[in-house]
Amino acid sequence: MKKRIVIIDYGLGNLRSVLRGLERAGAAPAVTADPEEIASADGIVLPGVGAFRDGMEMLGGLAGTVLSAANETPLLGICLGMQMLMDSSEEHGIHRGLGLVPGDVKRFVPAGGEKVPHMGWNTINIDPENPLFDGLHEEEYVYFVHSYYAAAAPTNTIASTTYIHPFASAVNAGFTYGVQFHPEKSSAVGLKILENFIERVC
Repeated sequence: MKKRIVIIDYGLGNLRSVLRGLERAGAAPAVTADPEEIASADGIVLPGVGAFRDGMEMLGGLAGTVLSAANETPLLGICLGMQMLMDSSEEHGIHRGLGLVPGDVKRFVPAGGEKVPHMGWNTINIDPENPLFDGLHEEEYVYFVHSYYAAAAPTNTIASTTYIHPFASAVNAGFTYGVQFHPEKSSAVGLKILENFIERVC
């Protein structure tokens, strides 16, 4: 029997592409904003596109549900969803995040001719020992779209990328994982990462 993976619908996220990506990876995911469904899920995906402050405000009361579930349920944050896992963000002022992964979200400062946002394909240099990257090479290409980045502690950084400067492109703390890039848009590499997350759920 397939495990129950839920995608949290809080009004900010390209839910259909994440849903299709998980389906291609072998899951039978559901999209929900029901706290009981989230609390009882075997795995949780927190997607997101947009501003940090808006994301936290729209997540609202579901934040408590996510925090409780993350103690024992595998959780994957994608793009803005990863940033919301952090302690805080400086986007449009200082705003508190979920605090599941130590670190803060900061804005890229353009330098050396590099533009903001960071958009397109770039490499991730992965921790090959982390199960999220089973079956992948130590350097792989994935797809990014973001203007802010996570400054995570080295102990929680499981993949790094250089754009203007090095930053954490994937993080892990306990059952909680986050990827700054879009696995659902990252071809075979992204599909493998989603498959590995499903394996963690199982």
